[in-house]
Amino acid sequence: MNLIAHDIIVRPVITEKTSAQMERNQYTFEVHPSANKIQIKQAVQEVFKVKVQKVNTVKVHSKPKRMGAFIGRSRSWKKAIVTLAPGERIEFFEGASV
Repeated sequence: MNLIAHDIIVRPVITEKTSAQMERNQYTFEVHPSANKIQIKQAVQEVFKVKVQKVNTVKVHSKPKRMGAFIGRSRSWKKAIVTLAPGERIEFFEGASV
């Protein structure tokens, strides 16, 4: 499957935990479920013009949810935690805080 960089990176994930990780030069993104670590690394380097040192991925499974009498599930998704080389920063996240 040929995915372009903007298809691989779905959205940034900004929470209290990911804000703390940003201090350690780690940024978190929701990524396309079929993207592998190499594709994620290339996409982040292309979109944000930074040097990526390491990529960790996590499959976030769906949870049962309930709204009154209706039972459903939240969606499952793939998360990538990207570690940048020392001295690198992504300016997009600098104004973001929780």
